[in-house]
Amino acid sequence: MPSKSHSLEDSFVPEEPLHPQGAAFFAQVSDMLDGRPKDPAVVEEALSGWEELLEKIGSELYRIVSMLLGEGEESIGLIEKVVTNLDLTSCHDHAEARHNARLALAAEAIGVLAKRDPAALAAPPEESGPVSCIEDDDLDSVGVTPAELEQMLASHDDRRLRDWLEGLSATLRLVFVLRAVAGLSSAEVAGLLAEHGGIVAQDWTPDAVRSTFRQGLCGLASQLIHASAAR
Repeated sequence: MPSKSHSLEDSFVPEEPLHPQGAAFFAQVSDMLDGRPKDPAVVEEALSGWEELLEKIGSELYRIVSMLLGEGEESIGLIEKVVTNLDLTSCHDHAEARHNARLALAAEAIGVLAKRDPAALAAPPEESGPVSCIEDDDLDSVGVTPAELEQMLASHDDRRLRDWLEGLSATLRLVFVLRAVAGLSSAEVAGLLAEHGGIVAQDWTPDAVRSTFRQGLCGLASQLIHASAAR
């Protein structure tokens, strides 16, 4: 589990795949689920990758929650809660385990943000379609991949993107991080906001999330242009 000494800058590191440990672990567990009696020693060996997989997932969650809530005991506590409650046996593979963990973390983070400021996560008015320079609600529309974005955020040479992200409103940062970094869909983010964001967030819809995300993408595109011009 990440330590308290990690800085926000340190948390922005490229996401690494769970292969081969994650895939091997789920393959082992799947082979064990044939309904036949097993030697306890064999079972223990097959589950030896459990802790390592949870540690890997926990490290990924730390990067995400740092972007949403910042550093500190609160963020670490959320990760510990999510990892402790994650039911790996119900997941078919490492990708599903990762996704379920991110959904759980997003729900917890939204609840924290709603408590910090009950009005912060209010759904945007339906008639106020935000103006955006981006037509598509996909990170590819600004010419970068999620891995490239995290690499840029991890750069020690230029804090421009990190400062930009930290300067966004709570709602815009939340939507941007959950869509661009955590890889959740607009429907998933809308559902999480409506369920965990309090009364003011009840009217979030997938379309509202898409529009908000496009605002974030437009801001990102602007930052990339400025960064390129400064070279």
